[in-house]
Amino acid sequence: MAVVNYAELYLQALQQRFADALMFYDLYNTPNNDNIKWVNAKTVQIPHIVVGGYQDVARDAVGGYTRRADNAWESKTLQHDREFRTLVDPTDIDETNLALSIANITRVFNDEEKIPELDKYMASKLYTEFTKYGGTALTDNITESNVLGMYDELMYEMDEAEVPQNGRILYVTPTVSKVLKNADKVTRFLQVTDAGGAINRNVRSLDEVKIVTVPSSRMKTIYNFTDGAIADTSAAQINMILVHPLSIITPMKYEFVSLSEPSAVTGGKYLYYERAYWDVFVLEQKAPGIKFAITQTTQQSGS
Repeated sequence: MAVVNYAELYLQALQQRFADALMFYDLYNTPNNDNIKWVNAKTVQIPHIVVGGYQDVARDAVGGYTRRADNAWESKTLQHDREFRTLVDPTDIDETNLALSIANITRVFNDEEKIPELDKYMASKLYTEFTKYGGTALTDNITESNVLGMYDELMYEMDEAEVPQNGRILYVTPTVSKVLKNADKVTRFLQVTDAGGAINRNVRSLDEVKIVTVPSSRMKTIYNFTDGAIADTSAAQINMILVHPLSIITPMKYEFVSLSEPSAVTGGKYLYYERAYWDVFVLEQKAPGIKFAITQTTQQSGS
């Protein structure tokens, strides 16, 4: 009998769920992921090319040629190495379709643990990388009168750093999203639909920058990943992340997913096991493509 590749089946089953529920889906699918080279299960290499610029033409001489382009690989090792395991009683399994059973067993795990952790890790690791490369977050209290000014400041810093304007994404908490709806000087377009006269007053973009609202619990600077992802007591609240997806790489690899048959070792139960590697890295030369606005808070664990 052919061995079923549960990891491949599982990934296919999760794609739609990730697209629907993962707030940072666009960043986990940055085009830069197509350019990385896997060295082994946990190490990737990023191409790094340096070239020289134009020089004056020597009209009265023929100069020698030298190589003025260099290619190197920057290695990054994934640190977020995670696993999930559980025993399942046979009565809870449809024994004729193990692949479907995997999806059923882990539905709550995906919705309440895995997907939120993916978002939490993205926000916190981006902040760690941001500060690592010298970034300083805005810390003003966000109000209806200053929110656009803060946003303009983040945009200005990116413009000066020559970060491409097209493709930028602004991630905000529900609180900031509410402030934006009522912000001073915002031009409001109300869309009235035919279905019962419903009014859509969401602010979907600013200056053609896509806005994504992320639950506050998934926008902290530090998490404890001992069991799941719990906000650290020292964590600050992230209010806004302005980011260009081309500034980062987000290698992700499901190394092993399996459902074992009941045996004496498992006490007559099915054993489900999953192990995954993923990480988030900022490209040093493109670090200006990430900006933060945060608020220092007294955070209790368990958020």
